[in-house]
Amino acid sequence: MSNHKKAYLEITNRCNLSCAFCPGTRRVSRSLSDEEFEQLALKLRDWAEYLYFHLMGEPLAHPLLPRFVVRARELGFKPVITTNGTLLGKRADELIAAQPYKISLSLHSFEANDNCIGMDEYIRSCLSFAHGASKAGIITVLRLWNLEGKTDGALNRQNAAIVELMHEAFPCDWQPTRTGFKLGERVFLEWGDKFDWPGLDMPVLSEDGFCYGLRDQVGVLCDGTVVPCCLDGEGVMALGNLFEQSLDEILGSPRAKAIYDGFTAHKCREDLCKRCMRAGYYRNDRE
Repeated sequence: MSNHKKAYLEITNRCNLSCAFCPGTRRVSRSLSDEEFEQLALKLRDWAEYLYFHLMGEPLAHPLLPRFVVRARELGFKPVITTNGTLLGKRADELIAAQPYKISLSLHSFEANDNCIGMDEYIRSCLSFAHGASKAGIITVLRLWNLEGKTDGALNRQNAAIVELMHEAFPCDWQPTRTGFKLGERVFLEWGDKFDWPGLDMPVLSEDGFCYGLRDQVGVLCDGTVVPCCLDGEGVMALGNLFEQSLDEILGSPRAKAIYDGFTAHKCREDLCKRCMRAGYYRNDRE
């Protein structure tokens, strides 16, 4: 498979943190069973190459995560995990043994929960995991998505302390990348601006825009609801239910086609898209 498409399969909408940058969800708390994961993954396998284990929620909070990762590999996916990293101390070994393709650690979670996470212990745990994952052939991305606009590497005091710990753990020369640095074999630091999740209670940003939703990504909430992208955490743009329908049927629905055709014309057809920073970010993109 070489289509590079991504499916975001939310295995749980539960999280062990309450991050200031994350809106959370008002949906009923739920996690996928083994049988449900199998059913949904089988329906996604012919569409997506990469299977992401989140949309909302903390994947490492799901007890069956390692089993899901192994099964995803057996089905031909490249499994990708995004986590706040706070549970790595308990689950690192079994996670590495499951052999995901890539793990992204949202280190900015510390900033949003500094009253309940000790920074040094947390960062050192994440860096130790990155070393172990690298040796096992797993890509690790250390994310600091907390910058205020485009700067010339201007770091706040907290980020500077985190970067210093990274230099201690990875003392070799860092290689610049498009979004940050390569710290070592299969270990990357990725900078990013703070991001506001779209919501219907937010002001409209623009009716013009472009997004890769339904082109190279699709999201599936833990109740089976299919949404166009990974930022529709409440199922506002529900297109159908993958427990009850095929993905082809869902993507062929009038609403899905309207969203896709709208972005082809660089127009946001959905109210949520009109309030999304990403649609503006991609506004000048062309396929």
